[in-house]
Amino acid sequence: MRVRCVGAIVHDAEGRLLLIRRGHPPDEGRWSIPGGRVEAGESDADAVVREVAEETGLRVLPGPLVGSVDRAGPGGAVYDIRDYRATVDGGVLRAGDDAGDARWVNADELAALPTTTGLIETLTSWGVLPTTG
Repeated sequence: MRVRCVGAIVHDAEGRLLLIRRGHPPDEGRWSIPGGRVEAGESDADAVVREVAEETGLRVLPGPLVGSVDRAGPGGAVYDIRDYRATVDGGVLRAGDDAGDARWVNADELAALPTTTGLIETLTSWGVLPTTG
């Protein structure tokens, strides 16, 4: 079974990347970009806006597709994750919903965090790592 998911690649004016610490499996306690499952009848863009708001308290404007990855899920499921650029349009950063924490990170901070499997490699290959360090 394929499960459609989205992620948001969001940078601030200083070039830092928005990350959340996952509050639930899979990868509970590890850091990743905000995102989650696309609900029935929901567009990818709407899912990006909803997931970022739920997990970080920020409102975003969804942008172009950056890339997609498949990740193994429980019970043989495959998470089909489509990651989009997004720009902050308001709100106040705070961890919410299933996020244990939310923060902006520079390159040095990102390198020191326990991240989800393949995150750094994928973001590197797409050229979207934080630009400050």
